[in-house]
Amino acid sequence: MEENKCVQSRMNMGSQGLGYCLMVGLIVGALLLGNAIKVSRADDRVVSVKGLCECEVKADKVICPFAYKEGGNDLQHLYAVIEQKNNVIIDFLKAAGFDENEITVAAPKVVDTRTEWSGSQNPYHYIVTSVVTICTDKVDAIVQLQSRQGELLQKGIATASSWEYQTVYSFTKLNEIKPSMIETATKNARETAEKFAADSNSKLGKIKRATQGQFTITDRDSNTPYMKNVRVVTSVDYYLKD
Repeated sequence: MEENKCVQSRMNMGSQGLGYCLMVGLIVGALLLGNAIKVSRADDRVVSVKGLCECEVKADKVICPFAYKEGGNDLQHLYAVIEQKNNVIIDFLKAAGFDENEITVAAPKVVDTRTEWSGSQNPYHYIVTSVVTICTDKVDAIVQLQSRQGELLQKGIATASSWEYQTVYSFTKLNEIKPSMIETATKNARETAEKFAADSNSKLGKIKRATQGQFTITDRDSNTPYMKNVRVVTSVDYYLKD
């Protein structure tokens, strides 16, 4: 009988010990879970900011067409006139400091007014368009040349000014300024994030995600198309911490 009581006592003590271990395990697990939730919530605290960088640059390449039209009824005579006037333009450009390999003469474009313009009262049977184009990196020389086209007019060459024959200025050295612009945009984004963190009584943590925006190059204004505005916006997500 006493032996059975001892066995029963040991079984009760074992059950109590197991229950105690389970209770401790649940408490520890709850504490760990609570910490995990806190970390998770802390990781969710993110501020998203954008950083802008703009830079004004000068074009380093230009394509400038000199287009004009001639009308007549004799194609052979028209071609002779076109060739003569093209030579006048080429000499004018060479005198302005441009090399021969920078000058291109396009094939003349001929319009038969009697077949292509039905009912036209144009006095000429043929209209011929000729285009002499400069492709150069001498941007300043082209800018100066734009104001001298009156010299061609005095020689009987009226150059056309239209959307089809516009001077195009471009900036080709974007890769040279990209690193510094991205650095500036990212710095501006961080300054904004730091201000936000300070205003919300937080500290700025590490970068969660960063996206470089697309670079855009536009004319600064319509009067000086050779001056360009380069722009980039970066988007950065920062963690916030207490």
